[in-house]
Amino acid sequence: MTDPQPASPLDLALTAARAADDKGASEIIVLDVGDVLGICEMFVVATAANSPMVKAVIDEVQERIATEWHEKPRSIEGADGRRWVLLDYADIVVHVFLAEDRDYYRIERLYSDSVQHEWRPEGHPGLGVDQTGREGSKVT
Repeated sequence: MTDPQPASPLDLALTAARAADDKGASEIIVLDVGDVLGICEMFVVATAANSPMVKAVIDEVQERIATEWHEKPRSIEGADGRRWVLLDYADIVVHVFLAEDRDYYRIERLYSDSVQHEWRPEGHPGLGVDQTGREGSKVT
């Protein structure tokens, strides 16, 4: 029996975005930051309505990536405060914010030249209504 193919950064990021969506996160984006950042390939950024939801989202992301790709985060930052939690998977970093913290830090604005990838599967009710465009578009 052969080992499964390793996950690409995009595979991990799409899995994280869909897991966050399944737990009710909003404003989810997948950014290709490899060309501008250099320390990782992708950011997944999501907003949670409250602290318990932040925990639910990060738990679901960790579980889904572990189940589908056998990967665990190398580090987790901010889990105690549950306002901005960062899951570092080396090639991708998942950021889950409370709305007011996301508005304050505006992390996606720092990477406005980055390509944004569509994460929604075909037939997803939110497909095509993203505020920043389609797959491969620049973040505005």
